[in-house]
Amino acid sequence: MSAWLVVGSNGMLGQELLLALGERGPAESVIGVDLGEIDITDADSVNEVLTATNHDVCINAAAYTAVDLAESNEEKAFAVNALGPQLLAQACAATDTALISISTDYVFDGSATEPYLEDSARSPESAYGRTKEAGEVAALQAHPDGTYIVRTAWLYGEFGPNFPKTVLRLTRGGTAMNVVDDQIGQPTWARDLAHGLIALGDTQPDPGIYHYTSSGETSWFEFARAIVAQDGHSAQECESLITGISTSGYPTPAKRPPYSVLAHQRWSQAGLPAPTSWQDALSRADVASW
Repeated sequence: MSAWLVVGSNGMLGQELLLALGERGPAESVIGVDLGEIDITDADSVNEVLTATNHDVCINAAAYTAVDLAESNEEKAFAVNALGPQLLAQACAATDTALISISTDYVFDGSATEPYLEDSARSPESAYGRTKEAGEVAALQAHPDGTYIVRTAWLYGEFGPNFPKTVLRLTRGGTAMNVVDDQIGQPTWARDLAHGLIALGDTQPDPGIYHYTSSGETSWFEFARAIVAQDGHSAQECESLITGISTSGYPTPAKRPPYSVLAHQRWSQAGLPAPTSWQDALSRADVASW
């Protein structure tokens, strides 16, 4: 058993981590901290919390994830996504503990035609992606012997707003949706990611960059139709409720990677539990019950 510190414990992933760790029994020491208890952009706050808590593994699930707002608030996003991981890594290095920090497919430009490897060249094209790239580099430099960067993508879960909840809210009200069909990625259930991160913290293989997403690939359009189908709609109803459009027909302030499929090479080499398919994860998540 290990002692865990979850930073960003009120978020979608943070809440899943607390639940998953809590299921392991009272012998597991778990502390969750969020805004009001820690400011990851302030060195004194970070050092105070990390020196006051008895933990073996710190999981950083805190992030500035407002992708479009980051385009006009890059300085704020940088403080949370880059400075925050750096300060946590420095504090973990000083206390000789492992840091697992979450990153994103947005560190890539999406021009690839096959899954990105962990050592593929970063080339972000959005403010969000640039700040997450900076966080990866800073954390690994600050604590090279104990930092694990875990990139994930298209995360959804029971807690907080996310794509499946939006699809269900609109379609249950009879609203048809236009959903982009030319962005390809891997929808990933936050609960699966939480269990994957815990397995990583338990085993602590060689530090560095790892990828964890559901396996397979799909478009937002196909994902939306799968969600509506799970909610009990017929194939004909799914067709009428969800229409595919191109990215050019749905402009956003931040550019999205058109292809953001991540390979799990290092994850597999480390002997960690293999992620299941995105379809299997969606079925187990039972989003229609949320």
